[in-house]
Amino acid sequence: MSQLTVNNLACVRGDRLLFKNMSFALSAGELLYVRGENGAGKSSLLRILSGMLIPEQGSVLWDGRDVINGNEQYRLDSLFISHLNGLKDDLTLVENLRFSSYLATQSSQASQISDALGAVKLEAYAHERVGSLSQGQRRRISLARLWLSRARLWLLDEPFSALDVASVDLLAKRLQQHLQDGGMAILTTHQHVDIQAAVVHELKIAR
Repeated sequence: MSQLTVNNLACVRGDRLLFKNMSFALSAGELLYVRGENGAGKSSLLRILSGMLIPEQGSVLWDGRDVINGNEQYRLDSLFISHLNGLKDDLTLVENLRFSSYLATQSSQASQISDALGAVKLEAYAHERVGSLSQGQRRRISLARLWLSRARLWLLDEPFSALDVASVDLLAKRLQQHLQDGGMAILTTHQHVDIQAAVVHELKIAR
């Protein structure tokens, strides 16, 4: 059974200490909400956990192996979706999802991509360029990766932002299914969304 373990993590951006002495653990089926004001360090924490940012001190372990200094298995086992969406405006929705699957070193069949687009109610826009979409639609195509991902750990930065009520409910159900299937998730959010999980943790980062 996989486990994420964070020990004595500290993060400095510029000349400002965002947080220190941060420790927690997450196992299969568990959900962690990360709370805090804007600028408190929520996004920085997820970037550290994704391996995109080096912490000032501390360690991040996946199944007992260090993540910060490189861990190929962790890269395959984790998925990070930033609040910036990470889409290419000049590619179509299908091309973006195919490219995301390629980066995750997994192949997605055309039928799977079609199903993912259907899940987020964007199948009619499959061959439209992302640059022509609204902000809400862009968020939904970014989150469509969750219907394709085989990663066990999801790191989601403000996943509910720019979504309408129906899309929030849809995403909550997808997250709940992931957790019931033995996955785990860490997410930042300013919204209260009820997601059932074996264990729900909350981490508050104070400025």
